[in-house]
Amino acid sequence: MAVTKEDISMTGFAIVAYAGDAKTALLKALDNAREGKIEEAKKLVKEANQSIVDAHNEQTKLLSDEAGGMDMDVTFIMVHGQDTLMTTMMLMDQCKFFIDEYDRINKIEKKLDMKN
Repeated sequence: MAVTKEDISMTGFAIVAYAGDAKTALLKALDNAREGKIEEAKKLVKEANQSIVDAHNEQTKLLSDEAGGMDMDVTFIMVHGQDTLMTTMMLMDQCKFFIDEYDRINKIEKKLDMKN
């Protein structure tokens, strides 16, 4: 039994969509952190994480089918989905770091302002 190319492509589209939603939320989170809105930034990171979980759930369906012995054809759309997901995951790691740094800088700046 085989999974059709259409099935694989549709999964790829879903992964791209979820990863795209996550990327949008992460970039907005960085903007918020830069403006000192740390809690809003962290909320957006959580939303992005949920989109990444949704993308992984789509991916896992195909992985399970392949592990179960189903034949799979690789499609460009699926490769694009995997690439988009992985780069978004890397972006999330970097965003978390930068949000923490913006938070640290904001706290230091507040302390400095109190002394003046």
